[in-house]
Formats: sequence, C-alpha cells, structure tokens
Amino acid sequence: MTIAWQAVAFDFDGQPVLEPSDFVVKKGTWVGVMGPNGGGKTTLLRLLLGFLKPKRGKISVLGTDPVSARSRVGYVPQLMRADRQFPITVQEIIELGSLNQKRDVFPWMERLGLTAYKDKPLSALSGGTVQKTLLARALVSEPELLLLDEPTANIDPPTAAAILEFLGTLDITIVHVTHDVKTIVEKVDQILCVQQTIKSYLPNEVCEHFAMGLYHTPLLGLPPQHWK
Repeated sequence: MTIAWQAVAFDFDGQPVLEPSDFVVKKGTWVGVMGPNGGGKTTLLRLLLGFLKPKRGKISVLGTDPVSARSRVGYVPQLMRADRQFPITVQEIIELGSLNQKRDVFPWMERLGLTAYKDKPLSALSGGTVQKTLLARALVSEPELLLLDEPTANIDPPTAAAILEFLGTLDITIVHVTHDVKTIVEKVDQILCVQQTIKSYLPNEVCEHFAMGLYHTPLLGLPPQHWK
C-alpha cells in the first residue's frame, strides 16, 4: 500500500478544510485528484508531504509517516512562481533533485526532450518547458511516489498532452491534482473527489456532469444514460 489515509481531518485556525475521511492508494496506481478551488486539494498534497499535520487521524506514506517518506517522494508544483530572471539553467534546476544521491540527470533530460535546453536560463523557457524541467527534477531521484499539483495548467495543449503521455510510461505511483477532468478520467486508475471530504471512485463511476466540473456526488449504480 503506497498511501493509507485513515479518518484524517484538517483545519486552519479552527476552520474545517478537510473533514474526516478514509482512502487507500495501491502501489503503481495513477490517481486523479479533482474538486473545486478551495476544496482542499493542495492541502491534501501538503499533508502527504508532511508539511502539514492532520488535526486527527493517521497518514501512512510508503509504509511510514509522511516526513520520514519525503526523500522517496517526488513533487511537481504548479507552474514555477520563482523569478524567471534568476540565473539558473535547465540542467542546474534538474540537478537540484539529485543533491543527496548525485544521480545522472541526462537520461531524464533526454526522455523529456530537454537536452537541447540544458544550458538555457530560466528566462528563456516557455511555460511548458519549465514544467518539463520541474518534472525531470522530481524524477531524477527515482521516487516511489510522484505528487503533481496541476502540472499541465496554463501551458500549451500539445505540451500538456505530451506530459500526460509521458506520465503514462512511468512505473510508479502518481497522485495528480488537476482541473482537466475530462482528459484525466480517460487515463487514471482511481479518482479522489476533494470537497472538504475525500471520496474515492473508479473512473467509470464518474458521470459526465462531474467531468464538466460540477463536482456533485457521482451517481453510482446507474448506467450512463441515467446520468442527468
């Protein structure tokens, strides 16, 4: 079991963000995390990384607590908000992900089509290339779990499609926050609907209204022609 989330609840200054809920994520699963803005998706990732502690309940990541597991987890944030004029190259950014192990970064650069950009500064990159660079940085340490916070948001559609195709080639567990519901439903193995509570579904249990972003509770047990 890669993730076990047991009766976990979280609040900010007494204001509930996540109500008690349970779910598990099996090894090798690609999980889509969906829900409205402010529903708790990013909080979920921060709890899995151990940067936040639950108000109650227990989180197990890779068989241990989130802080202890952190070195075995890769993380890709939303499109980098750093100063794009900062003097750092693509290769140097990726090498930041391997400081503890000093791994070879070039295989990941090649797989993600970044070799030609290795000496380019951050200021010279498109948003899609920045996101590929951050993905390579997360993967160079060969993590067992990859957490993605809207990795294809605000980048061009061809690059977004290429990133999704690439993710499908990885043999690791992926937890992927996204608003691209219609596309991701076709690719993931499991869906977590986050709207203060967290509920787990199979992709074929999610109705077309949910796929358009309305986020009501999926209508289970009914064939698609009854999804209204």
